[in-house]
Amino acid sequence: MMKITFLGTGAADWNFGNHKNLDGFRRNSALLIDDCLLIDPGADVPDALQAFDKHADQIKYIINTHQHPDHYNEDTLRCLSEAHFYPMAAGDVTAFGKYAVSAFKANHSTCNEAVHFIISDGEKSLFYGLDGAWLMYDEVCAIKKCGIDLAVFDATIGDIPGDYRIFEHNNLNMVIEMKTALEKYVGRFCISHMARTLHTSQQELVARMKPHGIEVAYDGYEVEI
Repeated sequence: MMKITFLGTGAADWNFGNHKNLDGFRRNSALLIDDCLLIDPGADVPDALQAFDKHADQIKYIINTHQHPDHYNEDTLRCLSEAHFYPMAAGDVTAFGKYAVSAFKANHSTCNEAVHFIISDGEKSLFYGLDGAWLMYDEVCAIKKCGIDLAVFDATIGDIPGDYRIFEHNNLNMVIEMKTALEKYVGRFCISHMARTLHTSQQELVARMKPHGIEVAYDGYEVEI
C-alpha cells in the first residue's frame, strides 16, 4: 500500500497571505507519500504539514519537479533539514529507502529543467505530472511499460479552450484525452495544480470530471493505492 497526501493543489496564482481565507483555498501544489517522501518543497509546505497533522521530522526524502517558486523554496528545505534532497534531471533514475524514482522531461515551456516522476515502492506505482502540457513520448512509453496505479495530471487551465498556456499546462479536455488514451495502463486518474483565476468551485469541478472517471484533488485529500 502507498499512502498519498495532497498537501497543496493550487497553481502559482494562489497566494497564502492574500487568499487563505477564501472558500476553496488551495496551497501551492505539493505531495507527500507515506508521510516520508515529499514532492516539491514549496513555501506552503510547513503550513500544510501542520494543518493536516503531518510531522516534518518523519520526512526523509525530498524530490523536486522544477524550481519555479511555487514548487521550490529554500526556507522550506532548511525547515526540513533532516530530510535528504535528491536533485533529479530528465533521464535520471535513483533509489532510496523502498522507493525507485525515474524522472522524465516535462513539456513545460517556461522551465526547460522541469520533470515528471514515476515512483514505485516495489508493489505500487505513482505517476506525478506537475507542471506540464500533454505528456512527452518517453514518459507515455514508460507508463505503458510499468503500469501505474495512480496518475496525477496538471490541470491548471480549467475549461478554457485555445489558451496560450496550453503550451505549458493542460486544460481539462487535454486531461480527458490523455485519460482515454492511457486508461488501459493506469488504475486511477487525478488532477491537481488548479489555477485560482481559471477554475470554478471544487464541487463544480468534481461534477465536470466525474463522468470521465477522473478524481479532483483538494488540499488534504488522501488516497491509498
